[in-house]
Amino acid sequence: MANDLIAVALPTGRLFRDAVKLFADLGATGVEALRESRRLTAEDPARGLRFLALKAVDIPIYVEHGAADMGIVGKDLLLEQGRDVYEPLDLGFGACRLVVAEPASLRSRDDPRAWSCLRVATKYPRLTERHFSQKGIQVEIVHLSGSIELAPAMGLAERIVDLVATGRTLRENGLVEVEEVQKASARLIVNRASLKTRYRAIQAVIEALRLRVALRGGVR
Repeated sequence: MANDLIAVALPTGRLFRDAVKLFADLGATGVEALRESRRLTAEDPARGLRFLALKAVDIPIYVEHGAADMGIVGKDLLLEQGRDVYEPLDLGFGACRLVVAEPASLRSRDDPRAWSCLRVATKYPRLTERHFSQKGIQVEIVHLSGSIELAPAMGLAERIVDLVATGRTLRENGLVEVEEVQKASARLIVNRASLKTRYRAIQAVIEALRLRVALRGGVR
C-alpha cells in the first residue's frame, strides 16, 4: 500500500535531473518516469519508496509536516525557511552561491564599504536581511518570486541578492557580483517523526545515499 512506502520529495527545477539520477543509480525503479513524463508520483514497491515531484520551495513544508518522509532541497531554501527538519546529508550536487549583485555601470563607482542604506530585490528576504544586518546596513527588501535580474534595469532596486552557479545570467543582464552571502548545495532532509517511527527503513535509505554520494565524489 502507498501508505507503507517511504515518501521521497524530489525538486522540479534545477536540481531535478541530478535528484532523479541519484535514486536511479541506487536501482530505484519508476523514478525515471517523473523526468520522462508529466507524472507527479512514481512508486518502487520493491524498495518501499514512493517519489513525489514537487516545487523545491514546497519540499521543506511537506517534509516538516510529514506529508513526505524525506526530500531533496537546496541549502539556500533550508536557511531561508528555517523549517524544523533533520538534515543528515550534503548530496554533493547543485553547488551554487547566493550573492549580492549590481549593474556593471554602478560597480565601477561603488564602494560597498560605504553602504549604509540599500534597496535590494530578492527571493530570499530572510537571508538578505540577516546578511546586511550583520554588516550594520539598513536594507529595504523588495520580495520577488522570479526574474530578479530584471529589477535593476526597471528601477525597482539597484541591487539584487540571488543564486548563481556560473554567473552567466548576471552577465547577460549587465550585472556583476559584489559579495557572497551564502554557499549552497543539495541536501537530504528527513521528517523528525518519520525518523523515530520508521528508523530502520529511513536510515537504510540515508546510508545508501551516503555511500552513493561518496562513490560519486560528493561532499559528505
